[in-house]
Amino acid sequence: MPHGLVMRSTGSRYLVRGEDGSLHDCVARGNLRIKGWKSTNPVAVGDRVDFLPQVDAEHPGTITDLHDRRNYLVRRSVNLSHHKHVIAANLDQALLLVTVARPQTSFGFIDRFLVTAEAYQVPVVIVFNKVDNLDDNELAMLAEYEEVYQGAGYRTVITAALKGVGVQEVKDLLAGRVTLLAGHSGVGKSTLINAIDPSLDLHTLEISHASGKGQHTTTYAEMFELGVASGEWRVEAAPGSAPLATRHSVLATPPTFIIDTPGIKGFGLVDMSAEEIVDQFPELFELKGQCRFSNCMHLEEPGCAVRAAVKEGRVAESRYRSYVDMVSGAEEEEGPYRRG
Repeated sequence: MPHGLVMRSTGSRYLVRGEDGSLHDCVARGNLRIKGWKSTNPVAVGDRVDFLPQVDAEHPGTITDLHDRRNYLVRRSVNLSHHKHVIAANLDQALLLVTVARPQTSFGFIDRFLVTAEAYQVPVVIVFNKVDNLDDNELAMLAEYEEVYQGAGYRTVITAALKGVGVQEVKDLLAGRVTLLAGHSGVGKSTLINAIDPSLDLHTLEISHASGKGQHTTTYAEMFELGVASGEWRVEAAPGSAPLATRHSVLATPPTFIIDTPGIKGFGLVDMSAEEIVDQFPELFELKGQCRFSNCMHLEEPGCAVRAAVKEGRVAESRYRSYVDMVSGAEEEEGPYRRG
């Protein structure tokens, strides 16, 4: 039976790329589930599947089986709080797009995304986008964000997609990898993808002047296949209206896939105990062995190396506050943490 890669998921329909590059509009077999999973979507973008090919436009193909996932990224389901929603599977990395203004991304949102990515073994690079129109106060805030996350061990990239700033660095990060792009609506995910390859021409909208927040342009996760030839980026195949389009690869380099996702307002944690959360903060995990008590939760215990590091400025206070909020079960804040 043919093997395929799920390129797009729109509820009950999936676009599957066959090993020969052909694209098939498919449905999932009714009993298709991963044993023990409580997921709102049994099949996700990036899944490797077995499928019966599409016959014609009137007769979709059928996904018959899911291959084991080497990793995946999940968030709490919006409608079913005890269920998870798989954003994408089999990822080499995620790029988290962050803006410090118009819209402003909170420390809390960033930290919840990073904790989930750490737990599910997905490396993250933080991309600070839209840096070309920041005032002095916003530039100072950008510097603070960079200091916090570089100090926690994360790679950061500065971009201004509309002006081409940092685009080549992002291209180099993407080459030969499967990459998820995530972030709030309005942070410029689709704009950045268009800057990487203008031929994709993904739809974008301006920020709402009334709310200062982004407007949704991507309504479902979708994977695009990109390629590099003679130093130039070009699309090798992208899901389109023709369900049986075929690609004949002329590239010897590994394929490059990028996954555009809907804007995420909040990022709820799932299936993570308080004891597990601390291990997903790399800078806190490094210190836990120095605490007086081996089961220290870094809250009120005496001899806590983590709280001492926060007090001394060796661990960012915003990161520690995020940790305390997650352990206590507090919901994510809408804005950035207050200072002072």
